Amino acid sequence: MKTIQAYRYAFDLTPPQERDVRAHAGAARVAHNWALARVKAVMDQRAAERTYGIPDDRLTESVSWSLPALRKAWNAAKDDIAPWWRECSKEAFNTGLDALARGLKNWADSRTGNRKGRPPGFPRFKSRRRTTPSVRFTTGTIRVEPDRKHVVLPRLGRLKLHESARKLARRLDNGTARIMSATVRRDGGRWHVSFTVEVERAERVSARRDSVVGVDVGIKHLAVLSTGELVDNPRHLVQAHGRMRTLGRALSRKTGPDRRTGRRASNRWQRAANRLARVHARVANLRRDGLHKLTTRLTAEHATIVIEDLNVTGMLANRRLAKHIADAGFAEIRRQLAYKTEWNGGRLVVADRWYPSSKTCSGCGAAKAKLALSEREYHCETCGLVMDRDRNAAANLAALAAQFDTAGSGPVAGRGADQKTRVRGQVAVKRQPGTASAGQTGTVPPQGGTTNRVLTKAH
Repeated sequence: MKTIQAYRYAFDLTPPQERDVRAHAGAARVAHNWALARVKAVMDQRAAERTYGIPDDRLTESVSWSLPALRKAWNAAKDDIAPWWRECSKEAFNTGLDALARGLKNWADSRTGNRKGRPPGFPRFKSRRRTTPSVRFTTGTIRVEPDRKHVVLPRLGRLKLHESARKLARRLDNGTARIMSATVRRDGGRWHVSFTVEVERAERVSARRDSVVGVDVGIKHLAVLSTGELVDNPRHLVQAHGRMRTLGRALSRKTGPDRRTGRRASNRWQRAANRLARVHARVANLRRDGLHKLTTRLTAEHATIVIEDLNVTGMLANRRLAKHIADAGFAEIRRQLAYKTEWNGGRLVVADRWYPSSKTCSGCGAAKAKLALSEREYHCETCGLVMDRDRNAAANLAALAAQFDTAGSGPVAGRGADQKTRVRGQVAVKRQPGTASAGQTGTVPPQGGTTNRVLTKAH
């Protein structure tokens, strides 16, 4: 099984090496801004000519914004635009042109209806101070040194890593991996390199094929499992909030940049901004590490994992819970479970967004018409069951796996339920790529009505 995987490492760069990396990132920004200005000038000219009543066949000739066309135009003008272009790798300029070509294509496809989702805006010019510097290498010498503490990149030469790249090196030595590209990027005051690798992974079969677990994510507990286990929410952002406020106030007292007057930021402001960025980076790293450990353990211990299809974007509209929901990383949990179950030979079952997991009794199947968010214990009026609200939801999710196996593969049922409570109906269950075919869905009978609106379903 071939998959695309990323390996990310931090750099320990010397001052000359950091200047070279910054120069390559700046070259990508220059090429991007030049090409964008060229495309935008022609588009504005054609728009102005249309206001004069000029027919379309007599308008200024449009320019192609495909990557080959942009690259050809850049090669013809680079001696005048950037006479220093020989000091940087050609991949640096290709990085900026490729980013612009993809941005323009996404914008055009969205306007014509060929791209779904939230419509992207028209590409904007990249600022030297506000843009995250990055450069991507796809050709040339890209390798990991035998000592596994250094990597070699085109024109940048031999660069030292902060940690060992032994995991990637082992796969490269065994011939089960091939480096496709390397991206150098600055995050949180530190430079990182990310290798995009095509990995040949062995087909695996879960050792515990009958193990099924329902996972109900929330804020009080990051995850409540149907086995009864409670995974605490570390709340990294809340813990670092005091430190962030202190550094933010210190930053506001420094002389920062002003775009209206052209004032440049002082060195003290820059150092204060770097301190604040490191705190944000630490929070992101801690959150990423915790989620990876959780999802890796779940996919290794259970063959079938059942989760809910939460509307995270809608939940973030709740201003009282938005910070805590973003800190928990609900969408990241689902993303990691999707590919890790495939790697481990398991499967991921995603319950329909309106499945009443919280309002349905896991003992008798009776469903309540309404369930307030403040009710943290579920009291069943039919069988008298009293259980924690989140654990009851996790148990209902785990029961969906057996119902899906009974129903088998069937027609796609769409959303499967609506916002109104009903006694009978069907609820769609989506199966993520795993041991079965990707995108397979089935319909299973619900155990009651539908759930509360997703916006209020924050556990």
